[in-house]
Amino acid sequence: MEYKKLLNETRIPQLGLGVWQMSDEEAIESVEEALKIGYRLIDTAAGYRNEAAVGEGVRRSGIEREDIWIATKVRNSNQGYRETFQAFEASLKELQMDYVDLYMVHWPVKATVKETWRAIEEIYQKGLAKSIGVCNFHAHHLEELMETAKILPMINQVELHPLLSQVDLTEYFESKGIVIEAYSPLGNGQILQNESIEKIAQKYQKTVAQIILRWEIQRGIVTIPKSVHKERIIQNFEVFDFTLSDEDMFALSALNQNQRVGTDPEHFEEIFAKKK
Repeated sequence: MEYKKLLNETRIPQLGLGVWQMSDEEAIESVEEALKIGYRLIDTAAGYRNEAAVGEGVRRSGIEREDIWIATKVRNSNQGYRETFQAFEASLKELQMDYVDLYMVHWPVKATVKETWRAIEEIYQKGLAKSIGVCNFHAHHLEELMETAKILPMINQVELHPLLSQVDLTEYFESKGIVIEAYSPLGNGQILQNESIEKIAQKYQKTVAQIILRWEIQRGIVTIPKSVHKERIIQNFEVFDFTLSDEDMFALSALNQNQRVGTDPEHFEEIFAKKK
């Protein structure tokens, strides 16, 4: 495993398991299996509705709690100062844990994000979250947050894959000491048939997914691929025994088309408003 050092000097594994859209049964089995294989970072969220299953998978794995990074997020509908404390307590209850390793703002809801972050800062200062971060932030979101924030986010989790390489965003946040974490790192499977990546995969005798994950790790990015299949969970972990050449790193980055598989943070407020 390779690690990234955060602003508070803690070290986060660069590869983890994401559990978005997993059923309880899938999350229990996948988390247990991943931890037994060697994963040490599990990423969930209140909005995924599977925190309890993640906690159960952790306990079934037999791995000591202090050896695992558990990350979760406050959902948009629970943002706000008091609401965030309540949401955090609810997450701990679901997980059946007395702390998390990373607590994050799920989306930058303009009306509430500053008060949400104030609560998260206090949760961190109490030691209930060992690290804190944000998701789906662009530069202006961070600048607006820092008008009142006392603590810089340590992580920004964003959609990132070869068709959305996020080079400028990554450079900006890294200049602040903030680590970038990639969700949907395989483009929700939509780029696994990419011919250019297939050629690189053949060169290294690796799968397309392994090439993509290695590209992200070599960029210094934390990545959290999701899979409910044991074979793929194992394959996704086998990315620490080879190194991509500079030429191949450049070729992968050159595939960028600014193409998303998820919601654009610049427009999510419109979608969020419709769901309220």
